[in-house]
Amino acid sequence: MNDFINDKVLPKVMRFTDSKIITALKNGMIYTIPFIIIGSVFLILSSLPIVSWANWMNSTGLVPYFNQATNFSFNLMAIIAVTGIAYEWARNEGIAALPAGITGLISFLVVLQPTTPITNPAGKVLVKNVRHLTGFIDTSWLAGKGMIAAIIIGLVTGWIYSWFVKNNITIKLPEQVPANVANSFVALIPAAALVTFWMLVYMAFDHFGHTSMLAWIYNVIQTPLQGITDSFGGALIVPILISFLWFFGVHGSSIVSGIMTAILLSNGTDNAKLFASGNLSLSHGGHIFTQALLDQFGTVTGAGITIGLVVYMLWFAKSEQIKSLGKLEIAPALFNINEPILFGVPLVLNPVMAIPFILTPTLSMGLTYLAIKIGLLPLFNGVYVPWTTPPIFSGFLVGGWRTALWQALMLAMTFFTYLPFIRKYDNQLYKEEQDNLAEEEAAQASK
Repeated sequence: MNDFINDKVLPKVMRFTDSKIITALKNGMIYTIPFIIIGSVFLILSSLPIVSWANWMNSTGLVPYFNQATNFSFNLMAIIAVTGIAYEWARNEGIAALPAGITGLISFLVVLQPTTPITNPAGKVLVKNVRHLTGFIDTSWLAGKGMIAAIIIGLVTGWIYSWFVKNNITIKLPEQVPANVANSFVALIPAAALVTFWMLVYMAFDHFGHTSMLAWIYNVIQTPLQGITDSFGGALIVPILISFLWFFGVHGSSIVSGIMTAILLSNGTDNAKLFASGNLSLSHGGHIFTQALLDQFGTVTGAGITIGLVVYMLWFAKSEQIKSLGKLEIAPALFNINEPILFGVPLVLNPVMAIPFILTPTLSMGLTYLAIKIGLLPLFNGVYVPWTTPPIFSGFLVGGWRTALWQALMLAMTFFTYLPFIRKYDNQLYKEEQDNLAEEEAAQASK
């Protein structure tokens, strides 16, 4: 099986993950993370589910200002992504990347057609038909709803822009011209071609479909994708795939996140908007499978949720190798880092440990999904916490005290899923160490 995976499967997986499309997508999406975290902080502060805190915040009048910070950081995810993806495509091609990123941003705005009626603070509709309203940007498309469209536009723009530059279809100025001025003229022809192209796309959707490109992509592509991933099957398949790839030494978390991040962040953004409005529920369109579910119940304490394994290694192991690694890993595990035991125990290519390594995160994700589905746990609020945030605290931030308590229960469960397997492996290593020690003693006695 190892030969089949290494010779047939992994080369294809690595070619896919190292392709220009996935590289630009994965690297471009990273630019959204700092601003999502910043917006999440203000969202938490303005909407913390503690009555006394909520009353105090309302009395200070700070909530509208905190919402402003959230709206123009967290809720600009799509335009940050389209800029970052086009930028990364050009950078990977070895050309000036910033003009490509700006062209991606302009391209996204060109096809953005307003769809949301304008209302006053009381909710009264002031302008219903906003289809060709000028001087107005419909911010509802700048976050999760526009994410798949942003990915498509960013990839297409980065590819076409790079093609123009690499084929020298640009305006070249003499070497004496300052570089910043010369670069702006290099961008002139490819940017003009792309703006024209996306304008024609806008015209085609508006004239023939009586809709916008963003709305069409959202309804036809993004909504079904979010529905497929936001399912019990999706909650099982993703952790299985991450652990399966890690078993063969491939960074499964990185590969899967490159594919899933856009959808899961979109799900989380939808939840954040519902949470801020006080309508976070499945009946209002909330999502169970968000980035928080994967981070806090699929890869918390590291791929395979290995904290239970570390506890055994630290306090119950007999083998010196296992005990030493436990002492080394306990601190990193609290910050969701477990490479020392992935390659030190090892869990990679270790058939004895493969079953709990795959089973543990699958159980955690599956049970958590069902707990949310039946109402035992609340939907996660859409807050994005850095992946190094310690467990329990991270659970509280994304779902309150019930989620933190459930996360503690899932972490305790990991000890028992790993126990029979690590005990067997520990005994095997202990026997080998004792045999080696006996051989050394016998060799010294013979001298």
